[in-house]
Amino acid sequence: MNSQSGPDFNILTDRAFQKLYQNPEDCIRYSQSLLISEKNIEHKTILRKIISWAYAMQGNYVEAVNTSNQKEDENQEGKQSRFVTMFGNFNLADQYQNLGLFEQSRNIIAGILADQDLLNSKNLKERMTLSKLYQLQAINDGVSKKYEEALKNFDISDQYLDYDNEENKITRQENTIFRALYLMRANRREESKKLLDEVIHEIENQGDYAFLAAFAYEALSRYYFSKEDYHTAIHYLEKGFAKIENLPYNDLKLIFYELFTENYLALNNGEKYSHYNNLYSDLKNKLDSSRKEGIQYIVKLLEIYHKKNIEYQKQNKSIQVKIIVSITLFLILGTMVCFYYEQTKGKDLRKQFTFFKGQRERDISASIAHEESLIKVNKTSEKDQAKVSKEKETEILEKLKEWELTDNYLNKNMSISILSAETGINTKYLSEVINNNKGKNFNGYINELRINHIAYLLRTDPAYLNYKVSYLAEYTGFSSHGAFTNVFKSITGMSPNHYIQEIIKNKKS
Repeated sequence: MNSQSGPDFNILTDRAFQKLYQNPEDCIRYSQSLLISEKNIEHKTILRKIISWAYAMQGNYVEAVNTSNQKEDENQEGKQSRFVTMFGNFNLADQYQNLGLFEQSRNIIAGILADQDLLNSKNLKERMTLSKLYQLQAINDGVSKKYEEALKNFDISDQYLDYDNEENKITRQENTIFRALYLMRANRREESKKLLDEVIHEIENQGDYAFLAAFAYEALSRYYFSKEDYHTAIHYLEKGFAKIENLPYNDLKLIFYELFTENYLALNNGEKYSHYNNLYSDLKNKLDSSRKEGIQYIVKLLEIYHKKNIEYQKQNKSIQVKIIVSITLFLILGTMVCFYYEQTKGKDLRKQFTFFKGQRERDISASIAHEESLIKVNKTSEKDQAKVSKEKETEILEKLKEWELTDNYLNKNMSISILSAETGINTKYLSEVINNNKGKNFNGYINELRINHIAYLLRTDPAYLNYKVSYLAEYTGFSSHGAFTNVFKSITGMSPNHYIQEIIKNKKS
């Protein structure tokens, strides 16, 4: 089964992982050359994951999806090792997290980490995957604003990096940068700055890991932005962008364009703001198009798999339960994929204001184009539902309270179907509970959350006072300046401009 011996493959895959952070195109070519001659299922699983990551870094989501969904021969499915099974679950948790479904990702990871034998594994590949799992869980914790738990999970992730190779070193440096970002969001900015200075020094001294260097400088620019030192923030953005300017790290470039736009807007530099905003818009449209194609490809694969399972169910009744479970799981995944594109459409707002409020990891967006799919999936569960019981009502209110902390109501395409998908509550129950307990319909509920959110930011963060009302409207998810102004006035009793002027006047006095 082995085309290379274990140690030899470890050296080869370590080199592939290094190339991932140096140049994704080189990584793909190198890893594919290894994959062609590889026979070992575990090795092929690892190589495909690295190739998939490289395509995603480029913004080529169709190929990323295609690579990550390739399967082994059916006659080998029953021979999967513990590692292949574990790695498949890790990959699923990673996909859930990329879709913004953090609780589902958390649950999968928690299930994997409940295996005490696995946690004590001495297998190099399993320990590396455990490190990645704890890293993912730390990010899930950060989204829930559980920063202390996130920091602990990053520490545990580091503990599994006990093999002296470049992959472990790179992952440890990634953990340090993420750790610094969460310290920053927990208002421990000087601790964050110290970590960033140390990891940047280490990265710069070790060689040509362009992606890591850019990532670290981007994080450092956020530190200075949080201190309203926009010129220094721009300096480090320029330094980080120079590392990847001639490399196809399009996802990371999009973040840089957005942060440049944000800083120049704060400095009222209209020319630079317009320049970077145009670059940002052009690249975002390109990546959004690629993501949409990738989603369509995933949906097609899931449909084929679904049909195949139905046929198999008819032919083999002895495994009927297993097939039903499989179909259900893939339908759930298909539902999430259907609104992945809309999630990414709100990505620019999430990143652009992450520094301002230090609360939100990601906005999940959805469009009317996918609502039919979501409604179709929820249709069965909504049939013949009885009136909400008191216990169920209390449970729903608790879930809504947790959901409000995610700030997903800022998504401009938010609908009751999307809220249903994010909370796991059917639309009928949601509508009834919101009407009975919030004193308003769904749209009124969402609009009030948005206005309260932006009013709080205007009061507490001086940076927001410099933004145009049209920009505040876009950020809070309103379709137009006029709609934002009308709703703002109906809730606060004054226009946005009047509200801002009152805050400025009170600060001066």
